[in-house]
Amino acid sequence: MSLDTSALVKDMLSAAKDNLGKFWKQAKPFAENETLNMANKLLLIEKLKLEGKISKEEALLHIEIQKSAFRTVLLSIKGLGLIAVEGTINAALGAIAKVVNKAVGWGLL
Repeated sequence: MSLDTSALVKDMLSAAKDNLGKFWKQAKPFAENETLNMANKLLLIEKLKLEGKISKEEALLHIEIQKSAFRTVLLSIKGLGLIAVEGTINAALGAIAKVVNKAVGWGLL
């Protein structure tokens, strides 16, 4: 099963929008960019796993790095606190976890 970037981004953005509420308008361009970055990272992990070039531990580290970037970007938005940002990231990743984990064959999200 191959991951679909546009479907991943769409599902993550929908979850992020629901979670961000009144901050959505301000956060939208940042969320669009960061969900695309996350989707591309997940596609790369899927490819490298199929090629036998990445371990689960390495994949998890790459995901944590991407989550950290996502967190940093959202925290730059005035009025958004850590709890709201973490909730948004968790909601976005939760929306795609089943599909990603099945495609990669590891419990990554």
